[in-house]
Amino acid sequence: MSGRLSIIHSKGSLDWAYPTFILASTAAAMDQEVELFFTMYGLECVRHHTEHLRVSPLSNPAMPVRFPIGPAGFQKVDWRPWLPNLVLSLPGMERLATWGFKRTLQQQGQLPFDELRALCLELGVRFTVCQMSVDLMGLTEKDFIEGVQFAGAASYLAASPQQQALFV
Repeated sequence: MSGRLSIIHSKGSLDWAYPTFILASTAAAMDQEVELFFTMYGLECVRHHTEHLRVSPLSNPAMPVRFPIGPAGFQKVDWRPWLPNLVLSLPGMERLATWGFKRTLQQQGQLPFDELRALCLELGVRFTVCQMSVDLMGLTEKDFIEGVQFAGAASYLAASPQQQALFV
């Protein structure tokens, strides 16, 4: 092993999930030992169904608002400075942002989320789910994909000082 990487994942949206899983799969492909620790809303990323994961145009004010269709010049325009937050909060905008995010990923040749998650497991990335968060959210072990393990924060922290840890 050339190193160890641990990432604490606490976000439950699609745009916040990709960085975690891209870092994990890249590190694993580079022969690093990788563990993802899912806590709070990050639990949504390791449940059986992920089609409910969305991108909110309001959740990250730094996120550019671009359209993945139309003429090339139109696609390059960041519309965020001209769109007031009121417009971004209208019904359907979250669905539109999610569609645009997925379409852009597809155009860039990136894997859909479920395939990226499966790739991480195939590469040997350990998925550890915070048991306290599972209990807090009213979930059970049956709600999660095969291949995850359950542990408390103390178990995770007992091992993490020995490795590089990131909080996403």
